[in-house]
Amino acid sequence: MYKKVFQIGLLAILPILLAVTCWVQPAAALTEEQKLVSEAWRIVNRVYLDDTFNHQNWSKLRLNTIKQPFKDREAAYEAIQKMLATLDDPFTRFLKPEQYRSLQVNTSGELTGVGLQIALEPKTGQLEVVAPIAGSPAEKAGIRPHDRILAIDGVSTTELTLDESAARMRGPAGSKVSLVLQRAPAQESTEIQLVRSRIELNPVVAELRQVTDDLKIGYLRLTQFNANATAELAHAITNLENQGANAYILDLRNNPGGLLQAGIEIARLWLDEGTIVYTVNRQGIQGSFEAFDSAITQDPLVVLVNQGTASASEILAGALQDNGRAQVIGETTFGKGLIQSLFNLSDGSGLAVTVAKYETPQHRDINKLGITPDLVVSQEPITPEKMATEADRQYLAAIEQFATHSVLAGKS
Repeated sequence: MYKKVFQIGLLAILPILLAVTCWVQPAAALTEEQKLVSEAWRIVNRVYLDDTFNHQNWSKLRLNTIKQPFKDREAAYEAIQKMLATLDDPFTRFLKPEQYRSLQVNTSGELTGVGLQIALEPKTGQLEVVAPIAGSPAEKAGIRPHDRILAIDGVSTTELTLDESAARMRGPAGSKVSLVLQRAPAQESTEIQLVRSRIELNPVVAELRQVTDDLKIGYLRLTQFNANATAELAHAITNLENQGANAYILDLRNNPGGLLQAGIEIARLWLDEGTIVYTVNRQGIQGSFEAFDSAITQDPLVVLVNQGTASASEILAGALQDNGRAQVIGETTFGKGLIQSLFNLSDGSGLAVTVAKYETPQHRDINKLGITPDLVVSQEPITPEKMATEADRQYLAAIEQFATHSVLAGKS
């Protein structure tokens, strides 16, 4: 997610479950382990975005895989992982039962761990940070987007899959985990120790800012798109409207995404009409999501983004930018334009499969490219305490837009 993005809290997932059929050997001829491998193969065969399967004979791969004996369930899991690895897609992966359950929980609104969203850099295969979760141990320790994680509790991350790395960073509240980090390839690595905690994922920070006698800005920071995000943001906007807000800053910096549907619903809070996003599967444009006269406010809007703005955040920023509803300020975003769906297997394990990509309303494919702001304002990473203060150049640039422009998106 390109870079592979996995949240310990999750990327843009639209869970679906499809019943599919294809030719298989008679059921009696297969062991339980072989049936599981074949089940995984059929799901990928039906829905995977690339119908060339990375330019290989996918049917032949199935036959070669299931004809081998599997001594136990772990051997079948390993075979599935090897089969998926041939796709060269870091987002399409096998999830053991405990990993599958954890991935589902990560979108529910709370988690226990260090609070990092992580990715595999596709060119190097190195584990890197997408963004820390607001208020998490990782954020408090100063971990930044694009920091590389070299080791977890003494184990090199080159020996771990993405999900194994995530599992090692999760754990009971109060327990400790050691990470070896590298800020840039030329810099020395640093070892830090984090204490895991339960992270309440209220994803919205809201505050009314009286800038001048005539300008009351509703500042909204959205940290991720979990199950609570739409309702919490709608509640915050309504409260700010009642307090007299007449302009808004929506801060999506270091927001790694989450549920695709949450991104769509939040776009509808700001848009009365227009396309929000197109989804494209291997047959072409699969469909689109539209706004339908549900905007809470028409007040001017600026959206703040940076390199840690990813996935559903990019869908939202792109929708508001392309529809002329908001001005986007900050730095080019992360560039994750792929959509994964979750599929459960019969033994409780599961698959995350790349089933589609998305395009902005103006048909921009932002995968690996990101959203380019209307006004580029670069700045070194700042601590959460300094965000939306005088030390925050991007925030100040947003204030300046309201102060110097009488007409902004949403107002005529």
